[in-house]
Amino acid sequence: MSEYYLALGQVVNYYILDKEIIMTNIEQLQHHTTHLESGGKIVILDSGAVLTAEMTSMLQALHSRSTGGIDAHLQVLAERGADNFMKTYYVGYGHKSIGDCGTAIVFIEGVSMLAAKAIQDSQLYNGQEASTRYIAFDRQPIIDPINNGASGAILEDWRQFYLQAVEEMKEELPNRHTMNEGEKDSVYQNAINARAFDICRGFLPAGVSTNLAWTTTLRQFADRIAILRNHPLSEVREIANKLEDAMIEVYENSFAKKRYEETEAFLGGLVRDNYYYHNPESPEMALTFDGVNREGIKKHPAYLEIFTNRPAKTELPKWLGAYGVASFEWTIDFGSFRDVQRHRAVVQRMPLLTADIGFHPWYLDQLTDSLRKSAVEFIEKQKVLIEKLTDDVNVLQYY
Repeated sequence: MSEYYLALGQVVNYYILDKEIIMTNIEQLQHHTTHLESGGKIVILDSGAVLTAEMTSMLQALHSRSTGGIDAHLQVLAERGADNFMKTYYVGYGHKSIGDCGTAIVFIEGVSMLAAKAIQDSQLYNGQEASTRYIAFDRQPIIDPINNGASGAILEDWRQFYLQAVEEMKEELPNRHTMNEGEKDSVYQNAINARAFDICRGFLPAGVSTNLAWTTTLRQFADRIAILRNHPLSEVREIANKLEDAMIEVYENSFAKKRYEETEAFLGGLVRDNYYYHNPESPEMALTFDGVNREGIKKHPAYLEIFTNRPAKTELPKWLGAYGVASFEWTIDFGSFRDVQRHRAVVQRMPLLTADIGFHPWYLDQLTDSLRKSAVEFIEKQKVLIEKLTDDVNVLQYY
């Protein structure tokens, strides 16, 4: 085995299957960029790796077909490449587990929070998103699907009220939370700023644009794209279709525009029509289904000890899930929903954003008296204006 020690920025050329492979510096990487109608973009990252996602998929898949081990698999890869293997076994035969063995990294920027939540609506999502706790969102474009004077004014008014509220709360919060002895001023000020952003995030419209990163397997990209291209929001459908085209260009042996009429009709019909959850009579908090097998747990006293003795931030063993599930309904604001979804610990429905159940009182309670009064009047004015924009409840979520 040969070892190579590279100086920063050094370029090395070598060959696999008579194709020149170049290891290079960051500035020379060939990222694939696709532009969106909203002004945002999709970037598939070129990591500069010698072994691409398709190659690593093939190397791992060869374990199911040969006991030669990784050294033999690398020799096969060097002699044959991964192109035909992926076309035949992954795309052609539909062996999805092969696609689980290669990963890609995608950056999706300048899309609405609604689009970001749609992309992240999976327990298998891995990635990050711009945080409302650390970013002021004062310069971010706002996605405005109606795009007329009235709709644009509503969105900008939300932003201006948000920015005004942030500044006022930054001045107020030191009166409520004094600096601890020995605490660094920079640490204290960052905490005050984060608290102000947390309190005021409720005034950001869901149409404000955000950036997200998405790392997942080739298989999951394909599976999620199939669902997202049938999403109720046209913005999400555009992202899905353009991401699919980009994936075909970058990973041409692992993606194809296969369409099955019955599948598309199902995803674009029943699934799309029932995607959003909306219950104007939602309880504040209620256990709506209790499927926990308590008797089964009682038969094994040690299982109870696993629950009671679990240290903080320690995961429970997966097999305990065999003892049941429970369902809850509760009233929650969109910001808190985003927090729940971000952790991917539970399965949750995507809520339809409306004014039917009002503005969560927690955010109003945190404001100064004068700001709270202004907020109540402003929210009511915005509600009246928003209702006049369109009858499309899906589109109204942006505002």
